[in-house]
Amino acid sequence: MAEQTTSYGLSVTAPLPYDQAVAAARDELAKEGFGVLTEIDVKATLKKKLDVEFRPYVILGACNPPIAHQALSAETDLGLLLPCNVVVYASDEAGKSVVAAIDPVEQLKLAGNPAIEPFAKEVRSRLERVLDAVAAT
Repeated sequence: MAEQTTSYGLSVTAPLPYDQAVAAARDELAKEGFGVLTEIDVKATLKKKLDVEFRPYVILGACNPPIAHQALSAETDLGLLLPCNVVVYASDEAGKSVVAAIDPVEQLKLAGNPAIEPFAKEVRSRLERVLDAVAAT
């Protein structure tokens, strides 16, 4: 079950190797209506830019277009806080991975607009289902 592991994020540990966890996260995001707009391979970027080794780690910028449209219609500048980031990285435990997502309720509090709260709660529910499904894989 997804847990609030930081003040700004939700997380699960999945019994999957990294590559399988990334694929499962993508699949489950799609089932909840999210597309992946951006993908940052943190390990490759750190190797290329700093010549340092890092664990396998990817940042997926996920967006649910219908909800994003509604939220942006309520506050145009809200795009500064989008998309929702989901990270997948190799756990310290062999054969396991961590999948974490931004908590959109906490993230969108920055806007200070109560009209956005229902959208944030809907996105959080969907992201929790994504995390739970990946952990159950």
